[in-house]
Amino acid sequence: MLEKEIAYQTIKPYNTLNTLTQHTKNVWFVCHGMGYLSKYFIQYFKGLNPEDNYIIAPQAPSLYYQNGFKHVGASWLTKENTVDETENIMSYFDAIFAEEQIPEDKNLIILGYSQGVSVATRYIKNRQLQCSQLVLHSGGIPKELNPEDFKHLNAKVSLVYGTKDEYLNAARIAYETKRAQDLFGKQVNIIPFNGKHVVNVDVINGLITPLDLAQDNL
Repeated sequence: MLEKEIAYQTIKPYNTLNTLTQHTKNVWFVCHGMGYLSKYFIQYFKGLNPEDNYIIAPQAPSLYYQNGFKHVGASWLTKENTVDETENIMSYFDAIFAEEQIPEDKNLIILGYSQGVSVATRYIKNRQLQCSQLVLHSGGIPKELNPEDFKHLNAKVSLVYGTKDEYLNAARIAYETKRAQDLFGKQVNIIPFNGKHVVNVDVINGLITPLDLAQDNL
């Protein structure tokens, strides 16, 4: 058997929430977890001020049926062809950024939830992307990443997790905390909350504080 590769064009969706205007302060690029579709994941960001915040939600390319064919979910990556599939996703993200033409005066916030943490951090590393905030919500940081990959990054980094997350235990929490601090510095903002493996809307809404907005207007 001989495995071959081809390159071809494809069409993939993504979703946005609110309108990007001259009054927009923050542009969020939010990567969902396994099993989500972007049109549903983006609803978690409806509580943000619509005039100040514009949200972009890419969608993982691999779709599958779940819950007895009743719902469709999406997955970013598996252990199969991870390197090539990662580069495909990076190119997809590149196309979104090219399409959206985000002005440089906006605060760019990159958020990864669960499986979305892996693609969010790899994109920042692979494209040496600069952002104002990086939010790692309930997901594992890829093992191949090292501090050199993020020397360029000047961002507020938050590590968010539920203390009752069914995929975490004390050892895993300690490991991911140390990983984040090793990669991004000791000033990583650790935000535990009383909950399971769920998107915490209250935490998301609190990431943009009045102090942050005041500093943006200086």
